Amino acid sequence: MEIAGFENSEFEGSGIRHRVFCRGEGRGVLLMHELPGMTDSCIRLARRISDAGFYVAMPLLFGRPGQRAMIRNLVRVCVQRQFRLLAERRSSPISDWLRALSLDLWQKRGGPGVGVIGMCLTGNFAIGLMADEHVLAPVSSQPSLPFTLNAAKRRALALAPDELERVKDRAQGGQKLIGLRFTGDAICPAERFESLRRELGTAFEGIEIDSAPGNRHGIASKAHSVLTDDLIDREGHPTRAALDRTLAFLAEGLNA
Repeated sequence: MEIAGFENSEFEGSGIRHRVFCRGEGRGVLLMHELPGMTDSCIRLARRISDAGFYVAMPLLFGRPGQRAMIRNLVRVCVQRQFRLLAERRSSPISDWLRALSLDLWQKRGGPGVGVIGMCLTGNFAIGLMADEHVLAPVSSQPSLPFTLNAAKRRALALAPDELERVKDRAQGGQKLIGLRFTGDAICPAERFESLRRELGTAFEGIEIDSAPGNRHGIASKAHSVLTDDLIDREGHPTRAALDRTLAFLAEGLNA
């Protein structure tokens, strides 16, 4: 199980073990893949982050590198019980493992702290990790938990109350969180970003990319993955602008 140009090893913590793929130099950035898996587009994003001067650590949470398997991975997630897909006010058990991994990454790479990027299924984990003092550049792209079934779940953040309070304390202390989504994305509904604005105030920088019918960039109404599958890596495109802002945010937080 290899990815060209990446080193990999297993990391164990909180009774959970996963393989982690790493590449680059500089400050540490934890990149968490989406439900389809550690796809080629996710690996390209990891290369882009490392090429920007960071050491990227990408845990393989399910599936195989380079493999896209949405339904199979959903079954795996349910069987593993490391994820809570419907809980509105509870974080997933995998959160503690990710917290331990981010701390280990900081201890090994040094500097003021680490960046974290979560996407889709893992997007909420980036919000929760903001509770930790060593997380200085959290990015939550299309956070999708809890899966949307009703109005309450569309507003929910899938964080335990004490975890949310710690996140809010850090926001009040000046820590920022970036959020990314497409306006037509039903998997990451607008109400979720409204909750983040309400809870975090000006500490939340929400970037919402127009995907309404007839939008000027021709973005599909079902677009979901801002930094990976639906990224158009072209100067002037709003998804490229979102990627550029993400990289700048990492530099602002980690290279001080």
